[in-house]
Amino acid sequence: MEAIEEVQKLLPSLSRGEKAQLLKWVVQDLGDDFPGIDSSPDVCGGDPCIVRTRIPVWLLVSFRSLGASDRDLLESYPTLRAEDLSNAWAYARIHSVEINSRIQANQQD
Repeated sequence: MEAIEEVQKLLPSLSRGEKAQLLKWVVQDLGDDFPGIDSSPDVCGGDPCIVRTRIPVWLLVSFRSLGASDRDLLESYPTLRAEDLSNAWAYARIHSVEINSRIQANQQD
């Protein structure tokens, strides 16, 4: 517990960029776990989806690239929450190559 207390004391003195870097390291250390995003071979062909739904992350990213706002997406998908979109965008940032590949694959179908 001593280390976490040290981090807590140092946190206010860090710049926003340093905090972002720290967060990036924590996410990398956690591995491929993203809250609110799940992948199962039996759901949407194993594509990473928003939990509680069958909405793939790549689909949301695709709509966003076409100009859909978060508000548009929340209105179009009533089961989504703002938190789900935040989780999707975070996942997409870290897995951009995978997401872009899935978008391209689905455009060819």
